[in-house]
Amino acid sequence: MKTLKFDFNIEKSITVKELNLYYDTFKALNNINIEMQKNKITAFIGPSGCGKSTLLKTFNRMNDLIDNCKIDGLVEIAGQDIYDKSVNVSFLRKNVGMVFQKPNPFSMSIYDNITYGPKTFGVNKKQDLDAIVEYSLSKAALWNEVKDRLNRNAMGLSGGQQQRLCIARALAVNPKILLMDEPTSALDPISTGKIEELLEEIKQEYTIVIVTHNMQQALRISNYTAFFLLGEIVEFDKTKTIFSNPKNEKTENYITGRFG
Repeated sequence: MKTLKFDFNIEKSITVKELNLYYDTFKALNNINIEMQKNKITAFIGPSGCGKSTLLKTFNRMNDLIDNCKIDGLVEIAGQDIYDKSVNVSFLRKNVGMVFQKPNPFSMSIYDNITYGPKTFGVNKKQDLDAIVEYSLSKAALWNEVKDRLNRNAMGLSGGQQQRLCIARALAVNPKILLMDEPTSALDPISTGKIEELLEEIKQEYTIVIVTHNMQQALRISNYTAFFLLGEIVEFDKTKTIFSNPKNEKTENYITGRFG
């Protein structure tokens, strides 16, 4: 397998062209075309089962793990076709991190959670690992809360802290893109606010794509929004435009609560 040579200097971090995705005979995504900008937050909104998370998972090939999943079309990350047969998927996922709906820390120490990824990619010096732990936890606004208990099991953290730990764990391998699948849906408003503040801060360094059912969240934190319905992107534009002046009647009906 070859190592991808991402060009993260280009403005289009993710480009999707004429993408179709099937689960056996069911067509889950239909002719998806979208481009996501570097160092911006793009939100995917739409009712349950409309294809938001399915598309998100194509960006780091999580759908490879699903039987009878077939994809045609183009998905480029920083100018590289990530579905090329020679692609090193582990290297792809190092550059394209993911945070899931429910916090999923490993049942090990906070320190070991953060260093798990870097060790996998060959970082073994304690001095380097210590620096990565402090940097990642600081980026996730968690360092001051846990710096005196790094050797304690991560399962003892609150739900909001666990989710920020998962964000720190994703950042520890120095990705360029961060995928987030409803990362605050299981959290209380205070924890949700902390993560939204965190995303606003780190987008200066990362390209972020977030799936959310919370339209107010999309409006608060995203630069661009895509509205999905029945496996298709109905409308994609700057977030302010989507929410203040949508071009498609279906988009307007959804954001005004007439369905969904």
